[in-house]
Amino acid sequence: MPPRAAKPSLLNDALLFAAGAAVATVLLLALANPFALPEAGYYYDGAAAPAPSSSVGGAGGAAAVARTFYDDPALAYTVDRPIAGWDEKRAGWLRLHPEFTTQAGEERVLMVSGSQPAPCRSPGGDHTLMRLLKNKADYCRLHGVQLLYNTALLRPSMDRYWAKIPAIRAAMVAHPEAEWVWWVDSDAVLTDMDFRLPLRRYRAHNLVVHGWPRLVYEARSWTSLNAGVFLIRNCQWSLDFMDAWAAMGPDSPDYRRWGAVLKSTFKDKAFDESDDQSALVYMLLHKGSPWRDRVFLESGYYFEGYWLEIVGRLGNITERYEAMERRPGAAALRRRYAETEHASYAAARDAALAAAGLAETGVHGWRRPFVTHFTGCQPCSGQRNEHYSGESCDEGMRRALNFADDQVLRAYGFRHAGPLSDDVQPLPFDYPAEAVTS
Repeated sequence: MPPRAAKPSLLNDALLFAAGAAVATVLLLALANPFALPEAGYYYDGAAAPAPSSSVGGAGGAAAVARTFYDDPALAYTVDRPIAGWDEKRAGWLRLHPEFTTQAGEERVLMVSGSQPAPCRSPGGDHTLMRLLKNKADYCRLHGVQLLYNTALLRPSMDRYWAKIPAIRAAMVAHPEAEWVWWVDSDAVLTDMDFRLPLRRYRAHNLVVHGWPRLVYEARSWTSLNAGVFLIRNCQWSLDFMDAWAAMGPDSPDYRRWGAVLKSTFKDKAFDESDDQSALVYMLLHKGSPWRDRVFLESGYYFEGYWLEIVGRLGNITERYEAMERRPGAAALRRRYAETEHASYAAARDAALAAAGLAETGVHGWRRPFVTHFTGCQPCSGQRNEHYSGESCDEGMRRALNFADDQVLRAYGFRHAGPLSDDVQPLPFDYPAEAVTS
């Protein structure tokens, strides 16, 4: 009898052991699987829960990696998948990465630009794009701005002017450390290497576009602003705004209808296709628009300037800047310096502009234009606006690019031999007080 009594006891022990092992296994898998955590687990700041044991670089890698929104399988970089709670996601990521904390009043900027993935059809187009890219890289290096230059169509159905939206959306997700994303069309030239974006001016806004309120709200013109250069804040408002913007684009089943709506809304619009610029103006027009109050229409300086009203004046602008640096007491502006000191010398030149009569910008002023946009020139495809000749576009771009490049080359002791010359020549000591020798 005693041996028989032992059998059920052993069986019970085995069952209890098996059940305990199963519970332990499930618990271990749940803890090891980042996707098994509740949604809040993606956003803790490292103090609320321990970081997982995995590390960057595998075994022996760097510090342990805490879970963030990147571990959420529902997160998408594509425009067809809305993101919610983005401000909280970014804040949680930034708490885990204090090395990206900026000083009070400073905000990180990511410049995004790009061009088509295939070679240019226009002869010399690829070379022009290379020079345009160099121009952007120069400015970003001098001002501590990150640059993302994209050559991939992230959503092939959204091509041409709509291609920027998928690129900006992906850039926001990939760069949570950036407060602003600065879109700059490939055919735009930064022609003032000293100028810094006045970000404090835009504290209460999420989108900055070059435009004029009177032309938007009274004249109702589709050219009342330009969507080729703009600043957009990396926040939930912007993600929602771009979703609404893209809903008027080629991915929308109502794309053709939107084309007809925009053409009937803007009497100066000659074509019936829904384009990004008219769609943007349309989004601002209606009273009660959820977007209008957060959009800053910038016309106080050449945030984006029309090339035809700029390129013919660049030579005179150069002469006036050189005259400013020859003035008595301006020796510090002529002093040689390392490129890494550019910001402090740019600030000194900026402070001297008013006394030299160069503080005013625009068509009546002589301050360097910040951005010269060659809209309509199409240097890659060659399908330029019929109102522009190839010679005027090509020469204008060369003038603008050399004008900007001279500001960069100065730190290396050179400048272009002429406004349209590919050759350079060395600068004498105390330039421009002394004549340039050939």
